[in-house]
Amino acid sequence: KGEQTVMTAGCLAMKSTLGLSRGFRLLCFKHVRCSLKYWHHSCFRMLHSNQFSNVATSDSIELCGKYYPRDEYTNVTERILSKVGKNLHNQKYHPLWLIKERIKDHFYKHYVGRFGNPLFSVYDNISPTVTTEQNFDSLLIPPNHSSRKKGDNYYLNCSHMLRAHTSAHQRDLMRSGLDAFLVVGDVYRRDEIDSSHYPVFHQMEGVRLFTKHELFVDVKNGEDLHLFENGPHTPHKQETHTLEGVKLVEFSLKHTLSELMGHLFGDGLEIRWVDCYFPFTHPSFEMEIKFQGEWLEVLGCGVMEQQLVNSAGAHEKIGWAFGLGLERLAMILYDIPDIRLFWSEDERFLKQFFVSHIDQRVKYQPLSKYPPLINDISFWLPSEGYSENDFYDLVRNIAGDLVEKVTLLDQYTHPKTKRISHCYRIMYRHMERTLSQDEVRIIHRTIENSAVKELRVEGRF
Repeated sequence: KGEQTVMTAGCLAMKSTLGLSRGFRLLCFKHVRCSLKYWHHSCFRMLHSNQFSNVATSDSIELCGKYYPRDEYTNVTERILSKVGKNLHNQKYHPLWLIKERIKDHFYKHYVGRFGNPLFSVYDNISPTVTTEQNFDSLLIPPNHSSRKKGDNYYLNCSHMLRAHTSAHQRDLMRSGLDAFLVVGDVYRRDEIDSSHYPVFHQMEGVRLFTKHELFVDVKNGEDLHLFENGPHTPHKQETHTLEGVKLVEFSLKHTLSELMGHLFGDGLEIRWVDCYFPFTHPSFEMEIKFQGEWLEVLGCGVMEQQLVNSAGAHEKIGWAFGLGLERLAMILYDIPDIRLFWSEDERFLKQFFVSHIDQRVKYQPLSKYPPLINDISFWLPSEGYSENDFYDLVRNIAGDLVEKVTLLDQYTHPKTKRISHCYRIMYRHMERTLSQDEVRIIHRTIENSAVKELRVEGRF
């Protein structure tokens, strides 16, 4: 079970990656050569290691037929690597596949080229292994930005990592000459443990570029308008963009996404836009929808930074981009209460999504709710180097999907020594059967011992 078991979306996010290919054929060769057949059972193995460890212990990691030497940055665990290649979004009738297909179908039907062919192309099998340059620098994320922290990402080594978002591939696809595309894939982030966070989740990225003619074709006297200028940088536009150009791009973006959400959730959906910040778009927005009486954030988007567009060789074009989380949408649409369920192989869960048509309404019927078992753990933190995400990752690596939630219950600072103590509550619950206290006690003790050994904490057990 432990080997079979082992984040929102559309953050157009602060952690992205881009490919380094110089053409679309090369991109396909590098990233798609690992076929689904090759990935079927496992696309990785840790050299000279046949059991899970919290951090890779061999000299190198083999992933998709390529070797990555381990260094001080390596923090990816075998449990996380075991998820690479599962591609839940490509498994027919999986709820993430249904969401992907519904979005893809909407774009294919509503956006067509001059000859009736789909305007947007879709890429859903690009390898999640990227360089740090792709994940950060290519998206204009500053060198000292918090999103680069080891505590938030899964690094293979100092130069390679598992992508933190699908934005990573924007530049490659634009460089290949594409003006409109969707990218779907698994992304990896170290995060807290609860019913809505998981270290592996799935995103969809959308990009559309416009030439001057395409943007102004329906505007009266559009031939007299321009995309670019040398002007001020304001809250509403970049210094290189004209206000009329940005406003039309913004209108196209919001109209496209409003139509998409209407398709998914139904007509009459209430939508609002919230101004926000991303390093690679300006202006930037988050979309919120009113669902069952609550406002829910479902995606991030914005007008692409022209510096990023120019770096892909599209100097004469302007564009928008968005990113959304498939799990987030599926949990809302299908009323799925726990993100761990997406990794379930229980037929009682999976068969609920065997539908005759992708737009058929589905409401998840809960399996029997097995009782939780709760255990607490307390320890003194080391003087430096401790990260909560390190502890969460350690718990995930040992207990896998048996852990439903980890909560920081109490934080205490000793009045004399100033040492800090944390107390965490760990809730264990199996998705398919009742756990016994005896088996949980063994797991919990392993967590205690590993925390002392690997995180250098001092137990208060």
